[in-house]
Amino acid sequence: MRQAGLFGLSDHLKRLSAYGDPLEELDRIIDFEAFRPTLAAALAHGDGSKGGRPPYDPVAMLKVLVLAAQNNVSDARIYHETVGQWGAR
Repeated sequence: MRQAGLFGLSDHLKRLSAYGDPLEELDRIIDFEAFRPTLAAALAHGDGSKGGRPPYDPVAMLKVLVLAAQNNVSDARIYHETVGQWGAR
């Protein structure tokens, strides 16, 4: 298997953009940041004074849910991908 080069990710993203990346199309159509105040009010996260891990970005999680609904991804698979990938941050 070939190892990715130093600029492998940026080259990959450029190729995706050239072929019409569906994530970029979704971001162009939907202003996800418009949902941030509503999400922040609904989630009512603490101020962090008690410590603990900071919460996930609510807009990022909304994007995950929209993509999962579009692509018929199960809740278990979403959990595996997000906790498995983002959990090590």
